[in-house]
Amino acid sequence: MLDRIHFVFLNIGHFFDHLFMLVFATVAALSLSHEWGMSYGELIPYATPGFVAFGVCAVPAGWLADKWSRKGMMLVFYIGIGLSSIFTALAETPLQIGIGLFAIGLSAALYHPVGLALVVQGREKTGVPIAINGIFGNMGVACAALITGFLIDHAGWRSAFVWPGVVSIATGIAYAGVLYAGRHVVTDEAQRPIETKKASDTPLMDKGLLGRVFVIIFFSTAVGGLIFQSTTFALPKVFDERLSEVAVSATLVGWYAFVVFAFAAFGQLVVGYLVDHYSIRFVFAIVVALQAIFFAAMPGLVGWRALVVAMAFMLVVFGQIPINDVLIGRITRSEWRSRFYAFRYIVGFSVMASSVPLIAWIHARWGFDSLFAVLSAAAACVFTSVLMLPRALSAKART
Repeated sequence: MLDRIHFVFLNIGHFFDHLFMLVFATVAALSLSHEWGMSYGELIPYATPGFVAFGVCAVPAGWLADKWSRKGMMLVFYIGIGLSSIFTALAETPLQIGIGLFAIGLSAALYHPVGLALVVQGREKTGVPIAINGIFGNMGVACAALITGFLIDHAGWRSAFVWPGVVSIATGIAYAGVLYAGRHVVTDEAQRPIETKKASDTPLMDKGLLGRVFVIIFFSTAVGGLIFQSTTFALPKVFDERLSEVAVSATLVGWYAFVVFAFAAFGQLVVGYLVDHYSIRFVFAIVVALQAIFFAAMPGLVGWRALVVAMAFMLVVFGQIPINDVLIGRITRSEWRSRFYAFRYIVGFSVMASSVPLIAWIHARWGFDSLFAVLSAAAACVFTSVLMLPRALSAKART
């Protein structure tokens, strides 16, 4: 029972992690640009330091979790991100809000190397648990636009940072209670002998093939990070521009973004099932090929057609998320897993940080049609790299 409760808290943490990182995207698009007299392109670069911290600090977070306590680090995550969000609500200038967003990114960096290592710990089939956890993360993406838009309309942009912060701190206190209740039932992973994996649990590959897999993982992570960040960060603004006839308030823009993100989140569950039962190489290739096709179809669309295509490309963008995590979980030992997840996420989130000013630059010069053309080309590059995954790994994944 305690294991199930703990899994629920890990999923809630993933929800919070992505929600907090995207509150500012909606605030900048729908409120601050009017209140502070700054354009969307001028505001969003202030989010860059937070996304840099989100990526760079994943490695020390993973190292500390492996050396100290993964569950202890999760507690720090809940309290830290809540306090950082409340602090951000006090900002009076762009510089101050940039500092607050940096603090949020610093706290958010703790989740992925720690939470994912806890999700896969002790499991043989990891695709579905990772997918369920991923759905919660994507629901955080979805609810960021919905909750933020609603709070902006009814209580102002500062409340969009304050209330999620309060809820996160309260959740952290509850999580501490669960850890205290289970202290005699389950010994913390930092105090138990390091888990060993059977030889049959890890694909047998020589160093050359193993190196190729890691290169592909990190390359697809980098390009996938660009795609994920560009779509999730920019979608509220895309809908503000292209659904203007049906989305006439911040709440409605947030609602349409929520519908798209919520629908797309379940793509992870489908892909998680598929990678547990079929060739990862084949599933991965199909997912990124569909990304390239749907992005290429988006330029010029407005209204309901834009909404439908947005649902389609977000479905496969979110669907890609569990694939690399499953690969890392299968080919790494438990005592190193947090650090490998940390390296994967430092690559992904560092690219995400660079994509924020890229969005601003492309939008200011050419608009979102050019952004979607770039994303289509990026997905095509990932497709090419996936074809170079060794077939032996794919075959092993089916057993």
